[in-house]
Amino acid sequence: MIKFCVRLVQRWLPEPFIFAIVLTFVAALLAMPICRQTPLEVVEHWGGGVWNLLAFAMQMALVLVCGSTLASAPAIKRAITALARVPRTPAAAIALVTVTSAVACWLNWGFGLIVGVIFAKEIARQMQGVDYRLLIASAYSGFVVWHAGLSGSIPLTMATPGEALAVATNGALTAPVPVAQTILDPHNLVMVLLTIVGITLANTLMHPKKDVFVVNPDLLSDASDVSDPSIPTDKPTPAQRLERSPLLSWLIALMFIVFLVVRLGFRGGSLDLGAVIMIFLALGLLLHGTPVAYVRAFGKAASGASGIILQFPFYAGIMGIITGIGASGICMGTVIADACIRISNPTTYPLLTFLCAALLNLFVPSGGGHWAIQAPIMFTAGADLGVDPGLTGTAIAWGDAWTNLIQPFWALPALAIAKLSAKDIMGYCLIDLLVSGAVICGGLVIWAL
Repeated sequence: MIKFCVRLVQRWLPEPFIFAIVLTFVAALLAMPICRQTPLEVVEHWGGGVWNLLAFAMQMALVLVCGSTLASAPAIKRAITALARVPRTPAAAIALVTVTSAVACWLNWGFGLIVGVIFAKEIARQMQGVDYRLLIASAYSGFVVWHAGLSGSIPLTMATPGEALAVATNGALTAPVPVAQTILDPHNLVMVLLTIVGITLANTLMHPKKDVFVVNPDLLSDASDVSDPSIPTDKPTPAQRLERSPLLSWLIALMFIVFLVVRLGFRGGSLDLGAVIMIFLALGLLLHGTPVAYVRAFGKAASGASGIILQFPFYAGIMGIITGIGASGICMGTVIADACIRISNPTTYPLLTFLCAALLNLFVPSGGGHWAIQAPIMFTAGADLGVDPGLTGTAIAWGDAWTNLIQPFWALPALAIAKLSAKDIMGYCLIDLLVSGAVICGGLVIWAL
C-alpha cells in the first residue's frame, strides 16, 4: 500500500505552483456549469479575488518567518542537536520526529513546521539507516494538528471581538467564542492527542526494512552562518555598538511582553494572530541576543515564505471563483455548503462541515479563505440546528488542516530546507491522511452527541 501511494504521488503530483494553476482551471471549469456563469464572469471573479488576501497573506508570512527565526536561535538549535542524540533506532527516530513536530505545530504552525524539519535533518546527519524521505514526511505530518492548536487562524478569528465577526457570520456570532470552547476544549485536546498517537504509529510502521533512502550527512550540514561577522573590536563605531546591543533587544521585547500582558490580562483581549506573532517576535529577539543577529536570522528565514508570497494571490483568485456570484445568483461555495447542510442533522453536521472544509482546502489552502467562504453559511446553519458554534468552527479548522497532508502548498518551506520535492514525501502523507481522518471523523461525531 505504501509503495502504491508513493508511486501514485510521484507520477501524478506536479510542482506546487503548477498544482495551483491546475486548480485554478478546475475551479473555473466547474463554476461555469454548476453556477451557470459565463467564461467572462469567471475571469472577472478570479481577477477580482487575486488581491483579497493580501493582509492575511502578510500575517501568514510573518507567522512562518517569525517561527522559523525562533527555531534558528542558538539555544533552540542546541536543544535540537541534543535531542537528536536520544533515539537509538530508525523507528524511534521517526516516532520522536513526529511527536516533536506535532507538539511544536500545535503551539505554533510556523515554528513547528520549521523546527520539525530541522530536527529531522539533524537526526539524519547523526544516524545511519533511517529513511530520509520518511523522516521529512514525519516532520510534515505533525502539521495536521496546527489548526486545532494555538496558532489556528479560524479559532483565533472567532475569539477576536469586533463587528467583523458578526459581519463574517451573517449575524450568527455576535460575541467572540473563547478558545476554551475551541482550541482548549477537552474534546479537541483528546482529538489532537489521538491524532498524534495515530500518525506516530503509522509513520513508525512505514519505515522500510530494505531499500532505505539515505543521503550523505555532509550534504545536510548548514554551511550558512547568520552570526555577526568579525569586525574590528578596538574602535567599534556607534552604529556597530547599537547593532550589537543586547539592551535594545531586551527593551523592545519587554515592550511586546508588557503590551500582551495588559491586553490579554487586563483589557479582555484574545490570543489572535497578531498576539501570536508578537510572542514569537519577543522570544526570537531575546534568544538571538542582539538586533543584528535577529535581522540576519529573519532574512534567512524569509526565503522560506517565497512560496506563500507567490501562490497566495493564485489561491485568492480561486477563492474569488468559488465565492463569485454571477447573473444567475449562484455561488459555488454556497452550492457545496448547501449540499452539506441538506443532508445534515445535529449529530452529523460537524462531520459533514469538516468534510466540506477538507474539500475546499484543496482549492483554497487558507484559513482566511475558508472563513470567508464558510463562515456566512455554516455558522447560520449550525445555529439553526442547535450546534455549538465552537464545534462548528473547530470542524472547519480541522478540515482546513487535514487535507494539507496532500496539498503541497504548506510543505514548501520544509521542502526547501530538506532539499526534497513534494513527490518525495506526499506518498507517505497520504497514509497519514487516512489514519488521521479516521480519528478526526470519530472525534467530531462523539463531540456532537
